[in-house]
Amino acid sequence: MANPTAAVTRGEAAYQALRRQRRLTTLGGTALVLACLLVSAWISEFYPATLAAGAPRVGEYFAKLIPTLHWANLFGPMSETGTSGSLADWFYRADKWLWLIFETSQMAALGTLAGAAAAFLLAFPAARNLAPAPWLYHLARRGLEAVRTVPEIVYALIFVWAFGVGPLAGILAIALHTAGALGKLFAEVIENAEMKPWEGLRASGANWAQSCRYAILPQVLPNLISYILLRFEINVRGASVIGFVGAGGIGQELYLVIAQNYYEEISAIVVLIVLTVFLIDMLSEKLRHRAIGAEGH
Repeated sequence: MANPTAAVTRGEAAYQALRRQRRLTTLGGTALVLACLLVSAWISEFYPATLAAGAPRVGEYFAKLIPTLHWANLFGPMSETGTSGSLADWFYRADKWLWLIFETSQMAALGTLAGAAAAFLLAFPAARNLAPAPWLYHLARRGLEAVRTVPEIVYALIFVWAFGVGPLAGILAIALHTAGALGKLFAEVIENAEMKPWEGLRASGANWAQSCRYAILPQVLPNLISYILLRFEINVRGASVIGFVGAGGIGQELYLVIAQNYYEEISAIVVLIVLTVFLIDMLSEKLRHRAIGAEGH
C-alpha cells in the first residue's frame, strides 16, 4: 500500500516545480518584451532626453492656441479690430468653417456608404464558412487586406493627383479604406453566425445567394449596422485629416491656418471639429441602439 504522506510530498513537489517553471516563463517573457521595447525605442530614436526637451515647446504651442477672451465682452458682437475678446471675434469665420465641416461630414457619409457597400459584397465570399471555393476566399481576404493596408492619406494624395483638389479625392480615399476595414469586420461577424439555418436552406434547394440572404443576413445585420455607424464616426475624423493634402473639407482650411501660424483660428476650428464629432457620436449611438433594438424585436 502506497504511503499517503509520500504521495502528498510528491504532489507538493510537482506543484512547486510547476510554479517555478511558470515564474521563469513569465520572467523570461517580460524580459523579452522589455528588450524588444528598448530596441524599438533605439531604432525609432525615442529618447527620453529628446522627449523632455520637446515637451516644453509642445506646452508653449498649446498656450498660443488659447484665445484672448474677456468676460465682460464674451457674448458681445464682433468688433472691427477683432480684439474685443468676444466669442464672436474668436469664431469670426464660423459661417465658412461650419460649411466646410458640413462638407467634411458629407465626404465621410458618402465614403462610408460606398465603402460599406463594397465591403458587404465582399464579406460573404471572404467568410471561411460561406466561401463557395477556397480560391475565392483567399482572393477576397487578400484583396480586403491590400485595400485597408494603404493609409487613407496616401489614397488621398493619389486621387488629388488624378482628379484634382477637392472633395472627390477625399470621398474615394475614404471609400477604399473603409471597404477594406469593414470587409474584415463583416466577414468575422458572418463566420460567427449560426449555420443551422444555412444548412436547412441549402438542403431544401436554395442557392448560395439565397442562403446568404435568408439564413445569414438576418443574424448579422444588427452588427453590420453597428460597424457602419462606428466607421462613419471614424471617417469624420479621418476626413478632417486627409484635407491636409488637398482632399477638401475643413482639413484643407485647418492646414492653411496652421501653416500661417494663425493660432486663434487653429483653436477655433479644432473646437468646432470636436463639437461636431461629439454630436455625430451621440446621434450615431442613438441610431445604433435603435437599429439593434428594432432588429432584435
